[in-house]
Amino acid sequence: MRDASKTAFLDQLTGKLRERSAVIGIVGLGYVGLPLMLRYAEAGFRVLGIDIDAAKVEQLNRGESPIRHIATADVARAREQRFEATTDFTRAGEADALVVCVPTPLNAYREPDLSFVLDTADALLPFMRPGQVLSLESTTYPGTTDEELKPRLEARGFVIGQDVFLVFSPEREDPGNPDFHTRTIPKVCGGATPACLEAGLALYGAAIDRVVPVSSTRAAELTKLLENIYRAVNIGLVNEMKIIADRMQIDIHEVIRAAATKPFGFTPYYPGPGLGGHCIPIDPFYLTWKAREYGLHTRFIELAGEINSDMPHWVVGKVVDALNLRGKSVMGSRVLVLGIAYKKDIDDTRESPSVELMELLRDKGAHVDYADPHVPVFPRMRKHRFDLKSVALTPSSIASYDVVLLATAHSAFDYALIREYAPLIVDTRGVYPAALPNIVKA
Repeated sequence: MRDASKTAFLDQLTGKLRERSAVIGIVGLGYVGLPLMLRYAEAGFRVLGIDIDAAKVEQLNRGESPIRHIATADVARAREQRFEATTDFTRAGEADALVVCVPTPLNAYREPDLSFVLDTADALLPFMRPGQVLSLESTTYPGTTDEELKPRLEARGFVIGQDVFLVFSPEREDPGNPDFHTRTIPKVCGGATPACLEAGLALYGAAIDRVVPVSSTRAAELTKLLENIYRAVNIGLVNEMKIIADRMQIDIHEVIRAAATKPFGFTPYYPGPGLGGHCIPIDPFYLTWKAREYGLHTRFIELAGEINSDMPHWVVGKVVDALNLRGKSVMGSRVLVLGIAYKKDIDDTRESPSVELMELLRDKGAHVDYADPHVPVFPRMRKHRFDLKSVALTPSSIASYDVVLLATAHSAFDYALIREYAPLIVDTRGVYPAALPNIVKA
C-alpha cells in the first residue's frame, strides 16, 4: 500500500490535471512553446505563458501570433480560453505544471550551451512550490535533467517524487507540416522517479492523444537525439550521393524518386544546400560532446556532420562554375537567393543554410539579395547580418539578376515565372528538370 504522506501531492496534481482545473505554465513561447500553449488551451486548461520577450508577450496578449505559420485566429481563441502571457517569473507559483521550452544552442566551440535552460530554471526556482511538476522539453544531452535540474530543486529543499515532480519530454514539433499536429504527435516522457513519471503521464495525457513512457529522463533525452541524428546521418548520405551523381551527370532527384518506388527497405531522404533549423544541425553535437565523457568517439555521426556542413561551400562552387561558363565572375555578379527559411512554407531562419550561402557569396564579392514571402525583412540573427528586405518577384526584377539561387522551395514561388525570366537558375531542391538550358543542379 502506498504511503499517503508521499503521494498526497501527486494525487492532488493528477486529480487537477484529470479535471482540467490545473494551471499549465509554458515557459518560452516560441516555435515549441506556442503550439503547446494552443493545445492546452484547446483542451480546456487555463494557460500561463512566460517569456522574456516583452514585445512578444504584448503581441500575444493582443491575441496576435508572432509566428507566421501559427494563425492569429488560434491565438485570439486561446486568449478567450483563458490564456495569458507575462514576463513576470514570480507568477510561476500560480502554475501546477511548468513546461520549459527554451533554446539549447551551441557555443562558439560547437559545444552545448545550456545557459537558456539553466537561467530559466534559476528564475523559476525561487517561486516554485510543493505539488508542481516541472518538465523540460528542450533538446539536450542525456543526463541534463538529472545532473542540472534535479540538484537545483533539491537545493531548494524539495524532495523529487514526493513534493515536486521532474520529467523530461522532448518536443517533436515539425513547423509547417500539415499532416501532424501537437495533439496527434506521440509524446515521449521519462521521469526522475516512478512518481515523477506518473505526474508526467498525467500532464501530457490530458492534452496529447498518445504518451509513450520510458524508463528514465536519460532515455527520453537520448530518444530525441536519436530521432534527429538518424535524419542528419541519412541526409549526409544522400548529400554525398548527390555529389557522386553530379560528377557522373546523373540527376539524384530522379534516382531518389525511382528508389522510393521500392515498397520496403528504403526511406527517401532528399539532398539540399545544407542543414537548417534548431534541431538537426545542432543535436549531433550534444551527443558527441557527452560521449567523450565515456571515452567514445562518434565517428559515424561526425562524418555525416562534416558532409552536411560542407554543402553550402559545394553549392557556392556550383554557382561560381555556372557563372564562369557564361563568361562572368562571381565578383560583381547580382545573385538572388530564393528562400531564407530553413524549410519550405515557414518563417523560421534558425541555422538556415540559405543565410550561410548569402554570406559566402557576399564574401566572394557578389551583390546578394533574397526573396522570401514568409520573411519580408531580414531578421536579427546572432551570427549573420544583412540590411535587406525581400525582393518582389516580377519579370523585370528576376531578369535583373545574373543568377537565381533556389535554396528553399516555398510553395508560394511562381516557378514558371522564375524559369521564364531568370538568365540562370542554380537549383538545390530539385524543383526543375535537369535538361532545361538555364538550369544548373546543385
